[in-house]
Amino acid sequence: MTDRITPRRTKVGLVAGGLGAYWPQFPDLLPQLQKSAGRVSERMNELGCDVVDVGFISDAQEGAAAAEKLRAAGCDIIVGFLTTYMTATMLVPVAQRSGAPVLLINLQPTESMDHENFDTGQWLAYCGACPLPEMANAFMRAGIPFRSVSGYLEDERAWTRIAGWVRAAGVRGALRGGRHGLMGHLYPGMLDVATDLTLVPVNLGGHVEVLEFDDLRVRVEKVTDAETTDRMALAREVFELADSVDEADFAWAAKVSVGLDRLVEDFELDSLAYYHRGLDGEMHERLGAGMILGSSLLTARGVPAAGEYELRTSLAMMIMDRLGAGGSFTELQALDFLRGHVEMGHDGPAHLAISSHRPLLRGLGVYHGKRGWGVSVEFDVAHGPVTLLGLLQKRDGRFAFVVSEGEVVDGPHLKIGNTTSRVDFGCDPGEWTDAWSATGISHHWALGTGHRAAELRALADLMDLEFVEVAPRR
Repeated sequence: MTDRITPRRTKVGLVAGGLGAYWPQFPDLLPQLQKSAGRVSERMNELGCDVVDVGFISDAQEGAAAAEKLRAAGCDIIVGFLTTYMTATMLVPVAQRSGAPVLLINLQPTESMDHENFDTGQWLAYCGACPLPEMANAFMRAGIPFRSVSGYLEDERAWTRIAGWVRAAGVRGALRGGRHGLMGHLYPGMLDVATDLTLVPVNLGGHVEVLEFDDLRVRVEKVTDAETTDRMALAREVFELADSVDEADFAWAAKVSVGLDRLVEDFELDSLAYYHRGLDGEMHERLGAGMILGSSLLTARGVPAAGEYELRTSLAMMIMDRLGAGGSFTELQALDFLRGHVEMGHDGPAHLAISSHRPLLRGLGVYHGKRGWGVSVEFDVAHGPVTLLGLLQKRDGRFAFVVSEGEVVDGPHLKIGNTTSRVDFGCDPGEWTDAWSATGISHHWALGTGHRAAELRALADLMDLEFVEVAPRR
């Protein structure tokens, strides 16, 4: 498969601190706290991010200087390490000036103090929890969202939570700097799919590049026979080809795939949503019908592509991809009350990296509900925990995350060129479907591997978006 893109690295600002009045009183305290701060810096670097460590602050003046350094650094998230008690005035400027969300961490040296032998100075090294309520109150009064993680230095549960916040901050940064292509026109009548383009930068940041199918056409026309042959060879490596695949349709899909790659490169796109109806086999209809192969290859490379002009779903797919969950274009297909499963998927494109087996290319004489014909992708998502993410556009113009965790399980599948998976949500499939629909979600979303609700909740928090989880009881 062609190489995955290299996503931007998350930039984390780090500042540690404690109350300077303690240092002359307890000479051994500051060196111990600085050692802890060094360990936190090491662990933060191990998360695969770029760390801007501005050191240890002891008073409001040093806090203001750190705030200016972090403002200039342009971080995705600021992590404030409370090593002992410190006043809110030391960290409020950091939160106010940086323009980035702030996470406060309280990691004491070990799981518990040695109560029989500790003196006051040794106790103060465990006192990072003391200023947390003070910070929360000051942040609230300053209009700054508050979030924290408490634990001890080598507490893996705490570091799992910290890593989740860092990953979420990286996705937030990717969205804020993202360029999202929207090509063609709305599928006629799909009122739920229509997205107010202004609301994308308002809610998520980034830029929507409005494209014509002619932008693709002129690039496809320049694809050579040799490039088409190479792309067909690549597809044969990635996919199993069903007997129904017509060679001419396969070659056309490969040619469109090469043109799609050039479109993405020329417009520097991070995602793409598309649809064009066309008429009587003319060029635009053929382009629209030839998108699934190339869009699936792009999605696997980390450039999510969704059909039916589903901009919000291509964005949801990008979020899931950046969390390492894949993220495949999905809708409801049927309910299996006999087995207790919800069957969902789509007629392509798909995220090939999360297939349970080698994906299949199937030739179709007709795309249901669409103009054209050609090849489509068929697979079942890898069995195990999965998460659905839909982006909801609410009546007031705000976006919201709609999320549900389930498990992809085994069972019979239709062989019609769709990415059908069976999802068990641990409850009656009809009750789950009613609860999911009642959120107001549109009829497409992203399906990714793993249980990701905690990470998505963190991302929603960082982006000031509502988080709605659908989890009906048995």
